[in-house]
Amino acid sequence: MKNDPFFIGSVELPNKVLYAPLAGCSDLPFRKMSCKYRPGIVYCEMVKIDALVRNDTNTYRLLDYETGMHPIGAQLCGSKPKMAADAAKILEDLGFDIIDLNCGCPVDKVTKDGSGSGMLKTPELIGETLASITAAVKIPVTVKIRAGWDESTINAALITKIAEDAGAKAITIHGRTRAQGYKGNANWDHIRDCKAAAKEIKVIGNGDVFDAESALRMFEYTKCDAVLVARGTMGQPWIAEDILLAMQGLPLPTRTVADLKASLFEHFESIIHYQPERQSLLDMRRVGCWYLKRLHGVKELRIKINKSASTSEVFQHLNEFNWREIGLNKESIFAESGA
Repeated sequence: MKNDPFFIGSVELPNKVLYAPLAGCSDLPFRKMSCKYRPGIVYCEMVKIDALVRNDTNTYRLLDYETGMHPIGAQLCGSKPKMAADAAKILEDLGFDIIDLNCGCPVDKVTKDGSGSGMLKTPELIGETLASITAAVKIPVTVKIRAGWDESTINAALITKIAEDAGAKAITIHGRTRAQGYKGNANWDHIRDCKAAAKEIKVIGNGDVFDAESALRMFEYTKCDAVLVARGTMGQPWIAEDILLAMQGLPLPTRTVADLKASLFEHFESIIHYQPERQSLLDMRRVGCWYLKRLHGVKELRIKINKSASTSEVFQHLNEFNWREIGLNKESIFAESGA
């Protein structure tokens, strides 16, 4: 499989391995770590249309990025077409390369007003919102969906056609329904069906891509144009590099405990340079869990990090820990996210 550039509309991405916008995860430190391994694009965290339009400071902070992160995407969440257009203009003015509409987030606080995967119940509203956004901006617009609200309402292929007619340049399909959340396996048949339904719109596969081997299987089984890696990026920012090597038939580097430790320290350093002390401490507990779940023999360290009263105490525990006596888990446990 060739590692060719990938186009979404007029925007050229260096490759077809994309990193998802993960609510509560894809902050600036996370994306700095991600960009080291050259995914095709990284996204900022999902932002609510209403909050962006009313100039909410915290919402704008979610959109922080550095020049070297291009190509970079932003993701909108909301179900008001006119306001979505206004929000999209703001994102375009902020310099984003691609705008994605989230129609896949399964959490109750998002779906209760019909946003996120709540929009799967009203496919025509997805089309109306996408049409409003595409008319308002010059940069490419995409959409992320799930297979359907539940097993009795699978409509991803229908929405693929609607999105294409509305001017969207790509659609990402997560192979689970909203009712599944993150339980069970993603059904890649739904991604394959969307690829079959598409004419010109690019189809991006998402769900259960946790390593290079699963990415290759998704490409082969679904014939998708690209893969979007979500939870698989948590605690292994190098997964894009692994997938790209595998696509070229090249051997993968052996990821060691030392590699994971170095990445964890670098990620923590990035956090404390970006966030104030209290938020840094909270973020270090969360991010530390991602990395440490990939190891066995670290329960005591995890407890100490979670009980630490300061970031300096966290680093003290990390430096005092005996890293030579632990090993990598064969299979990692991945946390849920709101994406």
